[in-house]
Amino acid sequence: MTKVMVKDLDVKGKRVIVRVDFNVPHKNGVITDDNRVRAALPTINYLTENGAKVILMSHLGKIKTDEDKAKNDMSIVADCLAKLQPAKVTFVNATRGPELEDAVKAMKDGEIVLMQNTRYEKGETKNDPELGKYWAGLGDAFVEDAFGSVHRAHASTVGIPSNMKEVAGGFLIEKELKYLGQALDDPKRPFVAVLGGAKVSDKIAVIENLLKIADKVIVGGGMAYTFFKAEGWNVGTSLLEADKVDIAKDFLEKGKGKLILPIDTVVANDFDNPTDVKTVASNEIPDGYMGLDIGPKTVELFTKELAGAHTVFWNGPMGVFEKEQFAVGTVGVCKAIASLDDCMSVIGGGDSASAAKNLGYADKFTHISTGGGASLEYMEGKELPGIAIIPDKK
Repeated sequence: MTKVMVKDLDVKGKRVIVRVDFNVPHKNGVITDDNRVRAALPTINYLTENGAKVILMSHLGKIKTDEDKAKNDMSIVADCLAKLQPAKVTFVNATRGPELEDAVKAMKDGEIVLMQNTRYEKGETKNDPELGKYWAGLGDAFVEDAFGSVHRAHASTVGIPSNMKEVAGGFLIEKELKYLGQALDDPKRPFVAVLGGAKVSDKIAVIENLLKIADKVIVGGGMAYTFFKAEGWNVGTSLLEADKVDIAKDFLEKGKGKLILPIDTVVANDFDNPTDVKTVASNEIPDGYMGLDIGPKTVELFTKELAGAHTVFWNGPMGVFEKEQFAVGTVGVCKAIASLDDCMSVIGGGDSASAAKNLGYADKFTHISTGGGASLEYMEGKELPGIAIIPDKK
């Protein structure tokens, strides 16, 4: 069933609340990466060009103290947004009250009001019913376009649309559902999933679901060592979730012939100041050494397993890719996926998305998800609250 999307709404002259994801990285009041703002532009531009009065809402960072509030002031995004598109942008340093209400009333067709950080309100993360109803009262229609937040039932993602008759998804949501949905529900085979990152615990449900759907599930990164332990191998001082070894054993049993582990590993005697770095067989990690990347034979093996794939889902680096000497595995896997012909390749956000962008391979992938946690929960087969609230087309 397809969802109602922004193009299905008549928006001219209407006040349209758009939940965007402006949770941008920033330092000393300067945005260091404006990709999330750019990702929202297709929806924003469509609405302003079609005569809507656009009210933008987003969170920025975690808010627990007054210091957090000062650090995560949404005004820095207003300046960025004003430079990226032609419509007039008014920033309102309030999340409720006369200042916000007056700014909304004063809007002309095709103008934008950006509200202060939604998390300045304590009721935001608790999906406070009164707050959701109040915010909904500011607009005539609601467009959900913050994929990075749709796995959270917050006042701005679920509370507002629960109180509105006209609700739709934006172009970013439409794009995410298209590619993630295709990978999950109707993959062109062979379908290979590549999972990395630090912890098995973060990806138990994803591994479980993908073992049912994918033709191959490749496992690398820090979580591989829990699988090594499940095989009965020594892991030295490598990252290990001892309480997840039995789950890893279960996955190895279920995934026989399908679950692929690293065959060699780059190890070091110290994480911060390694003086001895070497490559060993994955079942021969010496005491006192920790695994920090997959080895060259594994890059070769994973490249071979990926060859001929028509659908690939990748989430999580193969090693400590932030350190150049332990980024070789992640670079190798990134190159292998990027070079596939006739393949729909999807990166599930997070560190793997950063890796692809930093390595210059972003444009070689079919789709890079804007929501790490949301894309993982989607691949688990979970219903995401912010998506569920968007009505189905009749």
